[in-house]
Amino acid sequence: MSTAVIDIPETVVPVATDVTFRIRRYRPEYDQEPHWEDYTVALYPTDRVLTALEKIKAELDGSLTFRRSCGHGICGSDAMRINGRNRLACKTLVKDLDISKVITVEAIKGLPLEKDLVVDMEPFFAAYRQVLPFLMPEGHEPTKERIQSAEDRARFDDTTKCILCACCTTSCPVFWTDEAYFGPAAIVAAHRFIFDSRDAGSEARLEVLNEKEGVWRCRTTFNCTDACPRGIEVTKAIQEVKRALIFKRV
Repeated sequence: MSTAVIDIPETVVPVATDVTFRIRRYRPEYDQEPHWEDYTVALYPTDRVLTALEKIKAELDGSLTFRRSCGHGICGSDAMRINGRNRLACKTLVKDLDISKVITVEAIKGLPLEKDLVVDMEPFFAAYRQVLPFLMPEGHEPTKERIQSAEDRARFDDTTKCILCACCTTSCPVFWTDEAYFGPAAIVAAHRFIFDSRDAGSEARLEVLNEKEGVWRCRTTFNCTDACPRGIEVTKAIQEVKRALIFKRV
């Protein structure tokens, strides 16, 4: 009786590679202006930029400051510019970057820099609050759930995905130069409720967004759509809000 021979492929063991990161540092207690510093750490291809930053902080420089929380692309707290593009550090893998070159990391633009990779998010959230980002139903509190069809829910499904990371807003050239501009994220938040069939506050939100710093400041560069880590069609949402203002209907 013959015995079958099964070939078992050799296990490929991942190899760590030295990767150099150039981080734009700013410590207000010491620095007059931001400056760049280089750090080299050993990383595996499946490691994330967040992993690199944590290793740098733990092993090389404990003063490095950055925000992070969930580490899974849900909280949006670790938004930063990686190789000149807005990304989430927890979702950016080393294998997706050219590690033969230095990888640059800096804070997102357009918001006041506080320290290293941390910015003051208050102007961003102030704009968010202005667009009334909450459900405003009509009438008294219901005695049962508000029914909504699948089609009505699909109308605003895309803009429910926003995690308020500010990647879209801080990639916008208009936002960089105009402190009064609401920015894409605030408009996305408004869109989510303007087109909700259960909401009665669309007119109030559209009135806010019709101001000179509202949707009309958008120049349709698509930077916001390209930067969104959740894949939201931000520019499309802004255009839909513009049309709602022009045609006076949602």
